[in-house]
Amino acid sequence: MTTVWDDVVGQDPAVAVLREAVADPSRMTHAWLLTGPPGSGRSNAARAFAAALQDPSGDPRSPGCATVLAGTHPDVTFVSTEGVVIRVDTVRPLVELAQRAPSQGRWRVIVIEDADRLNETSGNVLLKAIEEPPPRTVWLLCAPSPQDVLVTLRSRSRSVALRVPPVEAVADLLVRRDGIEPGVALVAARAAQSHVGVARRLARDPEARARRSAVLRIAPRLRGVGDAVLAAAELVETAQADAKAATEERDARERQALLHSLGAEGLTVIPPALRGQVKQLEDEQKRRATRAQRDVLDRAMVDLLSFYRDVLVLQLGADVHLVNAEHEEAARGIAESSTPEQTVRRMDAVGEARTRLEGNVAPLLAVEAMLIALRPQA
Repeated sequence: MTTVWDDVVGQDPAVAVLREAVADPSRMTHAWLLTGPPGSGRSNAARAFAAALQDPSGDPRSPGCATVLAGTHPDVTFVSTEGVVIRVDTVRPLVELAQRAPSQGRWRVIVIEDADRLNETSGNVLLKAIEEPPPRTVWLLCAPSPQDVLVTLRSRSRSVALRVPPVEAVADLLVRRDGIEPGVALVAARAAQSHVGVARRLARDPEARARRSAVLRIAPRLRGVGDAVLAAAELVETAQADAKAATEERDARERQALLHSLGAEGLTVIPPALRGQVKQLEDEQKRRATRAQRDVLDRAMVDLLSFYRDVLVLQLGADVHLVNAEHEEAARGIAESSTPEQTVRRMDAVGEARTRLEGNVAPLLAVEAMLIALRPQA
């Protein structure tokens, strides 16, 4: 029999804890913190848990589970952000919603998929709701690690840690759920370093695979500062184009819908009384585009880290699979022309660039500094 837990791959210990809470009310608590590295399936685990709370059978075909999985259950709310932070005006309605008894299901469940993006103000508003929870409300907070969440929220939530799932488990999921050919699924899962969402995109989208290969080809072609500067500009421009492509159509639809609701559709000049609402939408869209660009750049940096990981594996003669087997020749060339210590320094430079990007350093400056550090040293 299939269950809602089937897609939560490689997480048997975490799933056991969540299933016990569903089966035994004495193990239930009002706030949970699901943590795990990107791609570990935090959102999938939260969605499966929410479904099982509404129907303990866990049968994905049952009305309770099916509506949760489809995102249409009236008592289950999913919140994520495409901005840099979750703002207080997003949290306040959730706090009000949490006070209401479930209308149809067994629990009112509120899932915040990016709890690490709560700032101090929005986190403190949420804290009050978690400190005094109604009896049938459950909060599910998702974040990469406990340290990414405000300590006050962390201390009042029960933590469940997820791990990086095995490559084979992710490949099996792609074959079983998406009908991907096993060989392609395994290559995609390994290239994604077990990130389920990235693996699925790589397996299904040839353009995504081509973009990733282009990023990996940056490292071998770096010869000096000039190459690094040109490659940085190219990488940032690609990220901007990808972010624009991902958000442009949606932005246009949102603007048109807002103008229609305000009765200003077709006007060449927005009346002064309506400009504030239009400006608010434009600001939100800019924040979304900023995060989309950062996400694309961060993924590129993770791909570069995987390349230098392969270089280090070759230098040390470790008996493990290469993440990027199709780029072995390029990795071997760098491995033979540098030392393991240099490779570790290069990996540190990529990690530092990711930190700078998260800290709102201008993307071009962060990427330029990184690529200059990656060039061959005299």
